[in-house]
Amino acid sequence: MGAVAGEFRAGVARVNITPPMPFYLSGYAARTNPATSVRTDLWAKALALQDRNGTRLVLVTADLIALPRDVTDVVAGRLMRRHGLRRSQLLFNASHTHSGPVVWSNLRVMFNLDAAEKARALDYAAQLTDKLTSVADAALANLSSAVLACGRGRAGFAVNRRQPTPSGFVIGHNPNGPVDHDVPVLKVAAPDGQLRAVLFGYACHNTTCPMSLEVDGDYAGAAQRALEAAHPGATALFMTLCAGDQNPHPRGSMEWVEKHGRELADAVERVLAGPTNPVRGPMRTAFTLTPLEFAPHTREQFEAEAKDPHPFKRRRAEFVLQAYDRGQPPRAIECPVQAVRFGKELTILALGGEVVVDYALRAKREFANENLVVAGYCNDVMCYVPSRRVLREGGYEAVDSMIYYGRPGPFAENVEETLLAAAHKVLKQVGVRPSSSARTAALSAR
Repeated sequence: MGAVAGEFRAGVARVNITPPMPFYLSGYAARTNPATSVRTDLWAKALALQDRNGTRLVLVTADLIALPRDVTDVVAGRLMRRHGLRRSQLLFNASHTHSGPVVWSNLRVMFNLDAAEKARALDYAAQLTDKLTSVADAALANLSSAVLACGRGRAGFAVNRRQPTPSGFVIGHNPNGPVDHDVPVLKVAAPDGQLRAVLFGYACHNTTCPMSLEVDGDYAGAAQRALEAAHPGATALFMTLCAGDQNPHPRGSMEWVEKHGRELADAVERVLAGPTNPVRGPMRTAFTLTPLEFAPHTREQFEAEAKDPHPFKRRRAEFVLQAYDRGQPPRAIECPVQAVRFGKELTILALGGEVVVDYALRAKREFANENLVVAGYCNDVMCYVPSRRVLREGGYEAVDSMIYYGRPGPFAENVEETLLAAAHKVLKQVGVRPSSSARTAALSAR
């Protein structure tokens, strides 16, 4: 089936966001020296869409560890004022490369920066905010007629990293753990068929070359470069899906960065070359912030942790105790939840945080009749978001990661149901209903 002409206008733009050297990279607490070289440049890219009713959407992707609300709230506010947009019409996603710069204040517990280095980090965040605003402005400024189509491919290099051991779950390789190897693809072409942009996603951490001290976009950057080389003039945009407990395998070298990127690009190419499904309007959008509750904690707990030999625990305790001192102990954290629906052909569910793959698999079961793409790392990356299963199993994603995010953690047992309830809410607002089997199961559980 071909795409449908006259339904959309589209605009695309990009901006270089490579940090100045030397600069501290984010993602690994054990990395104590700044990067001194750039292997590949990092980019922020914007895809602006407008349907025939005039409804607009701007989707911004970035080769970064995260886009925290410190950044996205400011950018969104500017774009809403300048262009008359609603918050639900702006979607931000970070590739979560661990070879990209510190984006203040994400993962700030990891860093004990001196005054000069902190000033550089704050300056980069301020410049990034300006660049994200400008790239969205540019995409909105060059809207022209476009046709949209979608399809799905597969890539097999993501593995579940939660390895069970006699002493608990560790980060390793679990070939029997849940994965999501889907590669959703949105094709944006000119009326004459010329490819203008391709948006694609995958559920896998961008950690192919751990502990590298070179700036790099990892496999997601390699896939984008390969697609853009094969389609001169087109822009490739990558979205990270529910990758919280997913790692690339094998990994450990730049050779695997390129191989995984090539595998992912090839999966996208097969979709582009094959039959795709037309995407129609109208576009509908919805957005909410839902509070995710932490398990009960006390001031005394963190007063004791402030004396712990573990330096990152001490730093986490400092932040939590400061909140207690303000009379605002952190009992919950807001998680952005967003839905974008294109006609009846494609829906994106965008979740904040490092969401584990269970959420995507469950949402796709509960909305089995919908062509649903479930992304994490959207609009804010405030911490990991474990499912109930992962929370009960424990391990890094459920417990230890909260140290580096400065959260009191772990979450309360209702975290999965709270987040899925918010997902159901925004999906209902854009016209998506659970499948009949999911409704029957929900009624049976009452």
